[in-house]
Amino acid sequence: MHMTSFLISALLLLILVLALLLRPLFFPAKDSATSRRQMNAAIYKEELDKLEADRLAGIVDADNYEQAHAEMRQRLFQDTDEADDLAVLGSPKKTIIGICLFVILLSAGFYFYLGDASRIAEKNAEKPMTQESVEKMVAEFAAKMEKEPDNLKGWAMLARSYRILGHNAEAANAYARAGSFVDSDPQLLADYADVLAANADGNFAGKPQQLINKALALDPNNLLALWLSGTAAFNAQNYKAAVQSWEKLAKQLPPDTDEARAITASIAEARSKGGLPPASAPVISNQGVSGQIGISSELQSKVKAGDALMVIARKPGERMPVAVLKTAVAAFPMNFVLNDALAMSPNALISQLPEVLVEVRISKTGMAMPESGDLISAPQTIKVGTTNARLMINQVRP
Repeated sequence: MHMTSFLISALLLLILVLALLLRPLFFPAKDSATSRRQMNAAIYKEELDKLEADRLAGIVDADNYEQAHAEMRQRLFQDTDEADDLAVLGSPKKTIIGICLFVILLSAGFYFYLGDASRIAEKNAEKPMTQESVEKMVAEFAAKMEKEPDNLKGWAMLARSYRILGHNAEAANAYARAGSFVDSDPQLLADYADVLAANADGNFAGKPQQLINKALALDPNNLLALWLSGTAAFNAQNYKAAVQSWEKLAKQLPPDTDEARAITASIAEARSKGGLPPASAPVISNQGVSGQIGISSELQSKVKAGDALMVIARKPGERMPVAVLKTAVAAFPMNFVLNDALAMSPNALISQLPEVLVEVRISKTGMAMPESGDLISAPQTIKVGTTNARLMINQVRP
């Protein structure tokens, strides 16, 4: 039906184009155009009349008149003797046939090169997939598999289709019929375990646990198997084993994602319920920057009791500090130490950098953000490991 509609539309469009192109042939102009021979004759007649008028007025004498008159007559004869070039189309019938063939062949060429009526018709016939249509496709696939009981790969595909649809009972049966094909695939083993546990209301005892162990033996880093292993241990109140599985999983997840945050929360819950200590803190290195802070005599009087002093170290070119020391102002010169214990993030440690940009700020409010009126030092690039750095507070933040 779609194919027929397309062809009818294309044919009507082609007829319209041909009608516009051939209209001048079917309806020729009633007034014939002026030929070049007629135009030349008219021009020379006008020049001869002008020459005659000049002779009568005495502008041209008899000898010159005769010579000019003879030249004009010769040119007139030559120009009007040429074949007339009035536009002639030849046989209108042949022209019409030629144009029709040309347009049809050109259209057909573009059609077969750029388009495909069958594909257009199929595209129009496509309908959006619905839950019912997917269910029907899976049912048809299941009927086909009943006729191919030895197609283990097909049964595994059917099982995954059932699992996606949430038909866990049918999925378990299909996984069972997939047999040895599942046994060599850690992902399918984990999927099978997940289905069986869901059918058992979250109980992993027995075959689900066996399938998880088998999957991890084939691939110790399989994400689903690690999650299920941790969940099975958590449900069995073996919180230490749950933490071990989930921490291994967490290491493979991209940071700052919903998945990473969810697994971190699950680990924290397992530690809390199992009375386990928090995750071990990173090893603190004493490698850092230390030294003394001084203040100019002009600014000494501006320092008041209760002011907060901050020593801030940054990786050169970055705004996020790697270490911050915050303390109350004491007598100058003041000693300071910046090391990993003052790190803002365990993933960005001062001990891991070759050098840092260090500055000092005295704040009246103790706010982390710099404020107008803060007493500050000029930022200074210092090699990490330095123990005798000298920083001087000698400026007022505008």
